[in-house]
Amino acid sequence: MFDKVVIANRGEIALRILRACHALGIRTVAVHSTVDRNLKHVAMADESVCIGPAPSSESYLNMPAIIAAAEVTDAQAIHPGYGFLSENADFAERVEKSGFIFIGPRPETIRLMGDKVEAIRAMKAAGVPCVPGSGGPLGDDPVANAKLAREIGYPVIIKAAGGGGGRGMRVVHTEAHLNNAIQTTKSEAKAAFGNDQVYMEKFLENPRHVEIQVLADGQGNAIHLGERDCSMQRRHQKVVEEAPAPGLTPEQRAEIGRVCVEACIRIGYRGAGTFEFLYENGRFYFIEMNTRIQVEHPVTEMVTGIDLVTEQLRIAAGEKLRIRQEDVVLRGHAIECRINAEDPDTFLPSPGLIQHFHAPGGPGVRVDSHIYEGYRVPPNYDSMIGKLIVHGPTREIAIARMRVALSEMVVDGIKTNIPLQQRIMADGGFQQGGQNIHYLEKRLKEQKEKALAIA
Repeated sequence: MFDKVVIANRGEIALRILRACHALGIRTVAVHSTVDRNLKHVAMADESVCIGPAPSSESYLNMPAIIAAAEVTDAQAIHPGYGFLSENADFAERVEKSGFIFIGPRPETIRLMGDKVEAIRAMKAAGVPCVPGSGGPLGDDPVANAKLAREIGYPVIIKAAGGGGGRGMRVVHTEAHLNNAIQTTKSEAKAAFGNDQVYMEKFLENPRHVEIQVLADGQGNAIHLGERDCSMQRRHQKVVEEAPAPGLTPEQRAEIGRVCVEACIRIGYRGAGTFEFLYENGRFYFIEMNTRIQVEHPVTEMVTGIDLVTEQLRIAAGEKLRIRQEDVVLRGHAIECRINAEDPDTFLPSPGLIQHFHAPGGPGVRVDSHIYEGYRVPPNYDSMIGKLIVHGPTREIAIARMRVALSEMVVDGIKTNIPLQQRIMADGGFQQGGQNIHYLEKRLKEQKEKALAIA
């Protein structure tokens, strides 16, 4: 096992990694920007190194500064967390060429999965079900593209090959708008991702977002840890996640899990990863693979009892996977609410000083957060300030526990989306389960229109 690990991230995930390292007896190095010197994990780390000013482009995305921090502290490995450089193949490559271990997949795997066109090709070859589509990048011939769209069937969606996180995509309902949509998406993709390749897929109108968590050691061993339902989304961003997915049968879980495990072995995957699917009418359609730990990993940990970050560290240290598929048993139900520093109605960020903070408790309640009384939320980064996770023997009990936990949680001095999460937990459609990815957006629109009508 490693003696010392650099945590190349911030906030709750940095604290989560630090705790896993310390439980294994690994010393930690916290790298931080100038505005983040008062983060909780920075105070708790064995060492800390300032890597630049507040803008992430000059700190958390500064590859030479992070690698230099590993060099001056004599660390052996770097954990990227999620976001920032976690899925940057060039960074993983530079880490390894500098003599350190990247706690994640091999650079070539990250590069393969980061290119959505190549990822789909690889998954098709591995037998993973994919959305009907172009099967490769679109050319510049509008006639050929129109023919392809007719064969797939409208509506179609144009996606950037290098995109992700809900960016670089455009839905097209008629042939008249197709060529313009392709050209616009190509231009946006070039500006955002440095890659103007786009591809076309059938646009599924009422799908759910169901994803499969995997662990693989890169030595021929892989397992899946069941699925998560992440269909409660706003603007393609997840708001609530749960495990297992409502309505999914053990047979469906076993089959799609088996396919993902076989794909991991085929591509030589190493570490924790997530296969993301659209799920409609009982069928799975692969959309992308995230080659990192996910924000929503705690719900899988709660229902399986398996510490995913600890397993990441063990695998990166060269250990073979200790867990067999038959050891993975799903118990009960878990729900995660993302807690953001934002206005619950306008969704505008709400940075500032936290004057009072009280974390909820009780059976099955977990809080992953880096905030504390007196902490100032900076305006420079993502607005998520924590995650509230609950577990119960049934989904109904988990929802009830989440409602109580949300009512107990106090974050004064800034606005948060706790009221929004309370509305979701009280919503009849959510309580029923199995809603599609458009449900939350539709409900928010209805509530806004109703409020304007009353006003």
